[in-house]
Amino acid sequence: MKPAYIDARKNPDRPMTTISMRLPEDIIEELKRIAPMLGMNGYQPLIRFYIGKGLRESLADLQGSQWERLADVLRNRGMSDDQVADIISESRTGNPDHKLAA
Repeated sequence: MKPAYIDARKNPDRPMTTISMRLPEDIIEELKRIAPMLGMNGYQPLIRFYIGKGLRESLADLQGSQWERLADVLRNRGMSDDQVADIISESRTGNPDHKLAA
């Protein structure tokens, strides 16, 4: 199940904050050059795009690693791979389609 804050990011009217960031001039020039090629109307939207993309990838990696850590803990406590898979599946979906054997 996707956290609610992920869907909130799709709202184009969400509040924005101004920040100041130092970047090398050659990077800014490259961003300005390729932004129109990627359908962006400036380099700042392209920077926001890259930050959002990197953030989503990092969150997905962290989310995946949390599941792997949980699976390792469950296996170390003597649960079978099938039981671990059932627990992870139910945790991810919130849908208890199956019951663990007692």
